[in-house]
Amino acid sequence: MRKSAIIGLITIALCIGFLVSLNADTQSYSNFAEAATSNREEHVIGNWEKSKGTYYDAVKDPNHFAFHMKDEKGLVKKVVLNGTKPQDFERSEKLVLIGEMKNDTFYASKILMKCPSKYNDNMVEVNQDGTVTQVNKS
Repeated sequence: MRKSAIIGLITIALCIGFLVSLNADTQSYSNFAEAATSNREEHVIGNWEKSKGTYYDAVKDPNHFAFHMKDEKGLVKKVVLNGTKPQDFERSEKLVLIGEMKNDTFYASKILMKCPSKYNDNMVEVNQDGTVTQVNKS
């Protein structure tokens, strides 16, 4: 074989290896039980438990927002976001929390909210600093 063909095959093999390694790191949604046993950031999907309300006192601590969420398995846990209360939180249909479980409380670094819409599926991402980003699912 020629030298250029060998170099080409090595380059293709490296590219395939890189793409496989990127795909292996993708996560699917988990629940609170799985997040409790994991020592890394998890994505937990669920619904806000409206009967338990929310806690946010902008005067006392504007960077502490807490509420309870029920995951897809029906388990309800307290969630704490070290950031401001997301705008239109009460209108969200589903929540995706990104964070870690510590001592029976889920500490979210981000909250993705699926907002109700008659015509499209829009999600907004709320970061710890309170910034909101539109996430399109197309």
